[in-house]
Amino acid sequence: MIENNNLEADYKFMKEALIEAKKSLKAGGIPIGAILVKDGIIVGRGHNNLFQKNSSILHAEMDCIENSGRLKGKDYKRCTLYTTLSPCEMCSGTIILYKIPRVVIGENENLHGPENCLTKSGVELENLDLPECKELLGNYIAENPDLWNNEIERIQK
Repeated sequence: MIENNNLEADYKFMKEALIEAKKSLKAGGIPIGAILVKDGIIVGRGHNNLFQKNSSILHAEMDCIENSGRLKGKDYKRCTLYTTLSPCEMCSGTIILYKIPRVVIGENENLHGPENCLTKSGVELENLDLPECKELLGNYIAENPDLWNNEIERIQK
């Protein structure tokens, strides 16, 4: 069970991830955002930049970790990654590679990544199941089904 002060911090940092998701949407991208927090301080921000930067890998989590700069290995072990959506295989692999011990997701209904892979690797996973995260991406999917389906085709079976 999460302590109340952790839960308050989780909601606070998820609001920041939502700000990033909205930045992506405003710039013509998929509304997914992420924040990397070390010892209660934001050290990285990112959002989905696939379309904006014509990238194959700049999912919100990847963009966030890239924007965090070259942290030391011991620093990643003191971080929590906040992401508005359940991480895909690529992003989950990066989380495991850098040994980020905790991930807080906004929702996993629009996309359910390999969460069991994260937890089996020792990552603490918390799903806040936030309606705002579901609605933001859900509305995007409803309005842009071809773009979303093309992207999902790349990352799913």
